[in-house]
Amino acid sequence: MRRSDESHSWAGLRRLLADGGASHTDLAQFDVVVSRRWFLGLAGRGSALLALSGFGAGTGALLDGLFGRGLIPVAWAQEDQQTTVIPGKPDMTVHIPRPVCGEFAPHLLSHDVTPTARHFVRNNGIVPERATNRDPLGWKLTIDGHVHRPLELSLDELKQMPSVSLPLMIECGGNGRALFDPPVRGNPWGRGAIGCSQWTGVRLRDVLERAGLKSEAKYTAHYGEDAPIGLAKPFSRGIPLDKAMEEHTLVAYGMNGEDLTTMNGYPVRLVVPGWVGSCSQKWLTRIWIRDREHDSQKMTGYSYRVPKDPVAPGTRPDKSAMMIAKSWPIKSMITRPAANTDLPLGKELEVAGHAWVGEGKVTKVLISADYGVHWQEATLTAPPNKYAWNRFEAKLTFPGTGYFEIWARAFDGAGNAQPFRQPWNPKGYLGNVIHRVPIQVTA
Repeated sequence: MRRSDESHSWAGLRRLLADGGASHTDLAQFDVVVSRRWFLGLAGRGSALLALSGFGAGTGALLDGLFGRGLIPVAWAQEDQQTTVIPGKPDMTVHIPRPVCGEFAPHLLSHDVTPTARHFVRNNGIVPERATNRDPLGWKLTIDGHVHRPLELSLDELKQMPSVSLPLMIECGGNGRALFDPPVRGNPWGRGAIGCSQWTGVRLRDVLERAGLKSEAKYTAHYGEDAPIGLAKPFSRGIPLDKAMEEHTLVAYGMNGEDLTTMNGYPVRLVVPGWVGSCSQKWLTRIWIRDREHDSQKMTGYSYRVPKDPVAPGTRPDKSAMMIAKSWPIKSMITRPAANTDLPLGKELEVAGHAWVGEGKVTKVLISADYGVHWQEATLTAPPNKYAWNRFEAKLTFPGTGYFEIWARAFDGAGNAQPFRQPWNPKGYLGNVIHRVPIQVTA
């Protein structure tokens, strides 16, 4: 359903109540009580998909596992997607065309190593002419600031340094923003603003060691060739020096065995795996070493920052209560089956997907087919290296026909697990709510 259809969605009615001044207590009461009535109302109107008799897991599981957690069937919340064709990125759902921001549906991201054609795009400025023309002539990387030997490296000089090639994840800081309630402003990313491609390049620490870091060096500041749009300042992010010196942080010039593509940062970009994707600066030209935390426009205020402590949904804490968003919490994504798959009764369903965490280790993934009432542990395959995602697999059977949801919930070594309801922050960063995929079992 579309967001504009306010009169026919539970979430839409809830937003109208919130806009009308309903308190958080009132909304919580609405979640628990009205959800059941809303379900019965839809059934009474003859909805074939969501009729009470159509829930093969049984009404008890539905009410206890789903509505008991204040949730609604995920099929109710799905929106029509419009696909815009971007060269080199077929099937990408484009949220805005300038600057290009687009993602891929989870079922298109099943590969252990994400193909270049299915790696998301998150641009903040105008794509540089050099990248569009794929012309490396005159490109150089400057390393300056608190270093003993400022450097200017050409692309050839960079490629002459010892190189590595690793599958590493990059994920947009706002991935999952569309799942926040109440809604937040920004690109309405679903779950597909992530990729785990094979990146080739030089370890950033090797470049910084060649420049010679001074004792007061604490933070990096990155700059690229993309020109800002309108009155915005040039996009710039940075990372603490210990992350910059981590062996998996790369100055990359290759992607899946070829040069970087125009949209993914040609000729050179940073890859800062496990942290919000804005750290992985594209079209890189300069790394400024600072003696303090970087304070660019995209490092201060609310930009790429989250509350230090949990906040009530819909509230906006003071800027002093915010901190920089860094590593990703535990997450998972179901890539098989695709949403709204029809499954013949009696046929075994193969479930597969990926699980990951920014820092740490994925320890298990649980799968449920009855709204979280019962769970089974999936088979988990370890990644080839840190900062690549884990693959999980499971097999399910269903007792009858009707509407079902496949749920995936991942856990990490610190005991953290994906939440059933998305913890809220004002910019919709670091979303990690469990993944729920609707299917229909047919006779």
